[in-house]
Amino acid sequence: MPTLFRRKSTAAVIEETDTQEAVVTERHSRAYTQSKRERGLTTPKRAGANPRRPGPSTGSGRGGRGSGGGDARATAKEKRLEERSAMMRGEEWALLPRDRGPEKKLARDLVDSRRNVGSLVLGALIVIVLLSLGSPGLAALADLFFLFLLLLIAIDSVFLCRRLRKLVHERLPNTEPHWRKLYTYAILRSTSFRFLRVPRPQFKPGTKI
Repeated sequence: MPTLFRRKSTAAVIEETDTQEAVVTERHSRAYTQSKRERGLTTPKRAGANPRRPGPSTGSGRGGRGSGGGDARATAKEKRLEERSAMMRGEEWALLPRDRGPEKKLARDLVDSRRNVGSLVLGALIVIVLLSLGSPGLAALADLFFLFLLLLIAIDSVFLCRRLRKLVHERLPNTEPHWRKLYTYAILRSTSFRFLRVPRPQFKPGTKI
């Protein structure tokens, strides 16, 4: 009686293994496709593949910016210089908001056409302060002189404001400005040096406007 668990012979096992390997090899050979290189073929390159496009050189200036950035900076600088020059000439469109208006222009012209005590006193005050630093004995005298200069500036400012009010009523009869701001604007300009005034003075001292 044959047993159910008898072992297969070694020859049968080897034959079965060879058969399975042959089947797997045949499946791989059917699924595998040779490449063109393995078949001795080459792919021709396109003549226009990735052509180098001609165009203006972007350059690599400071900060990675090209010539376009340099032209923009030069244009912006030229525009700023033009606006600065127009502001110094007193052109209305280029002035700061604090300097705009016919009343402000009239105040500037009045201040620039007169010899103001404030600008003269300011220079003398600077000299006195420098001298007092070198000599402690002059410190007390410098304080008294400073109070005297303030009194002179106050008196001169009163005459300036009265003259300005009269001119505004004569030249701009339909205008009613904010007088306090206009007076302050004129006094501050009168106490500054001429070469520091913005806009630049249009009249010489002593000129009648």
